Amino acid sequence: MIHELSKYWGYIVFRGVIAVIFAIFAFIWPALTLSVLVIFLGAYFLVDGIFSIIHGFQIMKKDESWWTFLLIGLMGIIAGGIMLFMPGITAVFLVTLVAIWAIVTGILEIIVAIRLRKELTNEWMLILAGILSVAFGVLLFMQPLAGVVVLAWYIGFYALFLGFFLLSVGFRLRKVHKNFENHHGKHA
Repeated sequence: MIHELSKYWGYIVFRGVIAVIFAIFAFIWPALTLSVLVIFLGAYFLVDGIFSIIHGFQIMKKDESWWTFLLIGLMGIIAGGIMLFMPGITAVFLVTLVAIWAIVTGILEIIVAIRLRKELTNEWMLILAGILSVAFGVLLFMQPLAGVVVLAWYIGFYALFLGFFLLSVGFRLRKVHKNFENHHGKHA
C-alpha cells in the first residue's frame, strides 16, 4: 500500500506548498476583510477537496482507505463552495464551518495514519497532524467570536503546520518511490 501511495508524492507536496502559501498570506495580511478571507479560504478548500477526490479515485482499486480521501475531498468542496458562493457569511458561521472541517478532516487523517502504521515509519507524525486538526477545530468552537485577525492567525498557523507536514510526508514518499523504482525497475 505504501508503494501505491508513494506514486502520488507530488500531489502531497503540491498540497503542502499551497498550504504554506496560504499561511504566508494569512500572516502578511491578517486584517483582510472577512469576504476576502472567505474567498481565499474557500478557494483553498475547493482545490484541496478536488485533489483529494481525484487521489481517492486513483487509488480506489488499490487501497481500501480510498474512501477517506473522498470524504476529505467532499468536505473541502462543500466548505469551499459555501465560502465562494456566499462570501458575505458571518464570522461565527465561518469559524463554525472551519471548525467542523478541521475536526472531520483530523479524524479522517487519524484513520489513515492508523491504517499506514505498519507500512510507514514515524507514523506518529500522521497521527499528530490529525490530533492537531481536531484540536484546532475545538479551539475555533471555543472562540467563535474571535476577530478576523485572530482567526487569520489561527488559520495561518494551522496551514503552515499542515503545509510543512505535507511537504515532509510528500518528500518521504518520494524517497520510498525512488527506492522502489531502483530496486524493482520503473515499470514495476
